[in-house]
Amino acid sequence: LVVSGGHSHIVNVKTYTEFEVIGRTRDDAAGEAFDKIARTIGFDYPGGVKIDLAAKQGNPHAFSLPHPKVEGSEYDFSFSGLKTHVINLVHNSQQKGIELNQSDVAASFQHTICEILTQKTVSALKASGQKKLVVAGGVSANSGLRQKLMEAAEQNGFELYLPELRWCGDNAAMIGSQAYYEYKAGNTA
Repeated sequence: LVVSGGHSHIVNVKTYTEFEVIGRTRDDAAGEAFDKIARTIGFDYPGGVKIDLAAKQGNPHAFSLPHPKVEGSEYDFSFSGLKTHVINLVHNSQQKGIELNQSDVAASFQHTICEILTQKTVSALKASGQKKLVVAGGVSANSGLRQKLMEAAEQNGFELYLPELRWCGDNAAMIGSQAYYEYKAGNTA
């Protein structure tokens, strides 16, 4: 599972240089949605970490949010409709003079995104017969996602590999590591 500001992808990794994309972002990636909702509820950029912190103080079931699906593409992700729903919720409440609890909005939003990511990924794992899940990208630092994936791994009997938090953001180490395997395979520019 590659989940960041630019990508939400489920990828079957066959070798270090051979991949099959099983599911992908159709519009907004998870990290982009986190940042936009954070701004909407009054948090600074980068918003994902601020939503994660606020969510720990909120009720993840305070708001019932949609679980968008991409028709005909069981493993593809679409977070644009979810993002729009939350933006409309916040703006409509502001127009009516109703103050929403930031932590409840953050917790409900995080819960929904993490649930979608986990459900689709587990479904893809089961369908492919894979027994290992590796998670990468900035959103892999999200405590809600990490918790849901750990629970799913325990319930479904697959091995879960989560990066240390310090390796979850953009860094030269991940680029250099992949470049090494590409070079060994003869893939050069």
